[in-house]
Amino acid sequence: MQTYIALLRGINVGGHKKLKMEDLKLLCEDLGFEDVITYIQSGNVVFSAKEEKDISDKIAKEIEKRFGWEVPVLVKTADAIEKILKDCPFEEAKKAEAYFMLLATPPKKELMEAVSEISYPNEEFMLTPDCVYIHFGNGYGNAKLNNNFFEKKLEVAATTRNYRTLAKLVEMAG
Repeated sequence: MQTYIALLRGINVGGHKKLKMEDLKLLCEDLGFEDVITYIQSGNVVFSAKEEKDISDKIAKEIEKRFGWEVPVLVKTADAIEKILKDCPFEEAKKAEAYFMLLATPPKKELMEAVSEISYPNEEFMLTPDCVYIHFGNGYGNAKLNNNFFEKKLEVAATTRNYRTLAKLVEMAG
């Protein structure tokens, strides 16, 4: 068995795609996952499962079947998330305020190179094939370099969480 962390994108935001965490927990258990725990209302799930491909698709298809809408689902092993946190390039003070845009697949090298040249005042980022580490000097709400920006420029699906959320998920997985 492997421990995974699933991150759903765009649920329970502004009254759209409402999904109770107890319903998400039950859905994951019905898919055969074990030790299922959810965390806060933004679609974070820790669970154990046999190693298999396409766990993201499996969860997304079941959500669509049960609730009638599509939602991007990104699944990584707990170890992979822990490594992403450990590899954060920011000093501890910035790391605690940082956001992590987890990428579903590695972007093309030429797209990564082009994006690396972009800059906005008070927004600092580092791009890797798995994650965009980002610190917003003026807060996430005012950011130009947001999740949608990076998805379009890198042509990959992504979902963003702050440091505290990811650290808590890794702790729960342990």
